[in-house]
Amino acid sequence: MSNLFYQAHGRKPVLDQARGVYMWDQDGKRYLDGSSGAMVCNVGHSNETVLTAMRRQMEKSTFGYRLHFETEASEQLATKLAGLMPEGLNKVFFVSGGSEAVESGLKLARQYAVATGQDTRWKVISRRPSYHGCSLGALAVTGYSPLTAPFTPMMQEMPKIPAPRAYLDGLDADDTATGLYYADMLEAKILVEGPESVLAFIVEPVGGASTGALVPPRGYMERIREICTRHGILLIMDEVMTGAGRTGKFLGSDHWQARPDIVVMSKGLGAGYVPLGAMIADERLVTPILDQGGFAHGFTYAGNPLACAAGLAVLNEIEMQDLCANAAVMGNGLLARLNGLMQKYELIGDVRGKGLLTAFEFMGDRDSKAPLPASLNAHQRFVDLAYARGLIVYSRRTRDGTHGDHILVCPPLIVNAGHIDEIIEGLDASLAQFSQEIHADLKAA
Repeated sequence: MSNLFYQAHGRKPVLDQARGVYMWDQDGKRYLDGSSGAMVCNVGHSNETVLTAMRRQMEKSTFGYRLHFETEASEQLATKLAGLMPEGLNKVFFVSGGSEAVESGLKLARQYAVATGQDTRWKVISRRPSYHGCSLGALAVTGYSPLTAPFTPMMQEMPKIPAPRAYLDGLDADDTATGLYYADMLEAKILVEGPESVLAFIVEPVGGASTGALVPPRGYMERIREICTRHGILLIMDEVMTGAGRTGKFLGSDHWQARPDIVVMSKGLGAGYVPLGAMIADERLVTPILDQGGFAHGFTYAGNPLACAAGLAVLNEIEMQDLCANAAVMGNGLLARLNGLMQKYELIGDVRGKGLLTAFEFMGDRDSKAPLPASLNAHQRFVDLAYARGLIVYSRRTRDGTHGDHILVCPPLIVNAGHIDEIIEGLDASLAQFSQEIHADLKAA
């Protein structure tokens, strides 16, 4: 019996230890962490440099409340992080996770509008599907029905536009016209809502769990920046999953000329060592708020010195090991190998991603893009098969969380070619078994 509960019934093996890209349960079985947990463990498990930095900070202090003290760890991490941002984004607000980071970004945007006489601006446009967090504010901008529907009466749901899923719509993602087609949906929504009422647009530069490593079509990111600027709307980049090197650059948005006004980060920033996240904002947004009495928002563990010491060590490891470059090189190889699996298994209808944020999507028919029947619960079945073979991957449903199945393959940024071989071998064996089971079920139906 366990007194713990999370999302569902069921038990898992007890974790004994983790090193690098591997984890072991108490029975000694080894697993390759092919999803970095939930796309978190960017520098791998039990990195000794990070652990040493944490021990050093623990010997000094583990907590110092921000209204009572400044801490060296939080100041140093803020300086380091600001130096990795686009020019002008130099004000850092620490939190404990991704949902808190998104909430902070939304509230900063609103308070800036109030402080500058733009009180009519309150709507935050986002995309469907999308996922931005589990708190009510973050859910309001999330487009993922299974997670939002139970709480709709409790929140102010925000306007949505379609995510640019060119592959499902039969459009060429490499054609700039496709990117402009989807981006112009943002301007159309702004005009429908009334530009004077729209505060911000929040977007994942590369899709996360809700769209499975969706890379925007050519021209999309630059056009949404242009549209936001034209209408005086803030652009919030949700880099919770894409930040800290995951896509081959420090920020996912660094791949495009689309400078954000606000960046929200977590996951790879703390890399699984401690709960840590951050909102980084343009100074021009923060100054008016502080001048009018301060940011009406905060969390008890904001800027915790132990968390910040770990975060600083993580960023130093990313830099010293050149993990952004490794993510780019290994990611290209991984995508090529996943495409090879698509040629082998007809159930794979699409492969996509950037850096070490990659995914493949199951389809019942590639030509029509028809998903597998939802009753098969294909995404979870595949995860379970891979797990039984000692390979951890991550899955969600592609089409608003109700249909379609994709598998995210996102190993730690420290992976080498040998690890990629292991991942592909595990996927191949799992796909062989999965295909047999699914075909049998479809034939029986």
